[in-house]
Amino acid sequence: MQNISSHTRLPKWLKKKTPVIGSSLQVNKLLRDSNLHTVCHSAKCPNLLECFGRGTATFLIMGDVCTRRCRFCAVTAGTPVVPDPGEPDRVATVVSRLKLKHVVVTSVTRDDLPDGGAGFFARTIRTIKKLTPNVVVEVLVPDFQGNPDSVKTVGAARPDIFNHNLETVPRLYGAVRPEADYRRSLSVLALAKENDPAPVIKSGLLLGLGEEKPEVIEVLNDLREINCDMLTIGQYLRPSLDRKNVPVEKFITPAEFEEYKKIALELGFSSVASGPYVRSSYSADKFFARFSKP
Repeated sequence: MQNISSHTRLPKWLKKKTPVIGSSLQVNKLLRDSNLHTVCHSAKCPNLLECFGRGTATFLIMGDVCTRRCRFCAVTAGTPVVPDPGEPDRVATVVSRLKLKHVVVTSVTRDDLPDGGAGFFARTIRTIKKLTPNVVVEVLVPDFQGNPDSVKTVGAARPDIFNHNLETVPRLYGAVRPEADYRRSLSVLALAKENDPAPVIKSGLLLGLGEEKPEVIEVLNDLREINCDMLTIGQYLRPSLDRKNVPVEKFITPAEFEEYKKIALELGFSSVASGPYVRSSYSADKFFARFSKP
């Protein structure tokens, strides 16, 4: 398949109106004053202004430098700093001040830590829930190198939603996620589902990296075999012209996204968000609300 040039104009369905930024500036200031990172900034998310304008954000804990070099991602890779022990309290305070009903907590991959940062996730979850008891806490975790104890540590803190993204099909892992492993990622989700009480399990895919339709359907089947509940499917957009970022192979049409959503629902997913600008944390509150309705 021929690569799409980075200078190719986006199709019309990928052109977004710029939202009002008043609330966005307030959220930005609060995060800056609290010395907190968001994946919204670090990953150059295309939905940043919209989400900040709604008073929502996805907190990026344990710094903004990743120990891995995934080729679809804009997060800086290198040697991270020691996690800040005061960060969980600051995150919990901002959640309270923003009066969030649904909070997403994620992190860079911390292969340098013995537990991959699982204990830090657990502390953050518990601190948030202590200060804001009724908030829905969603975690988007790395694979912890498949360590079952790390998965159990996060599960014991009782997040409402446990999310780990597969990102792409197995064939493309070597080119797109060279330090990850497809089966290991599946095992993380399967282990999380075994926690008591079992959290809602969620995963996500980015399309347009060179995958074929039968491969995508195979991934959906794999996720349903481990009882994954929720699914997000979005369009990969190259975050920079840096050689480390792979080019877009294809722009998926809205009709194709709808078809994948229909297939996923027929396979048994309880809730599916599928569209060009869908990301794992985008409108997570509304997504979970739809999932929770009887």
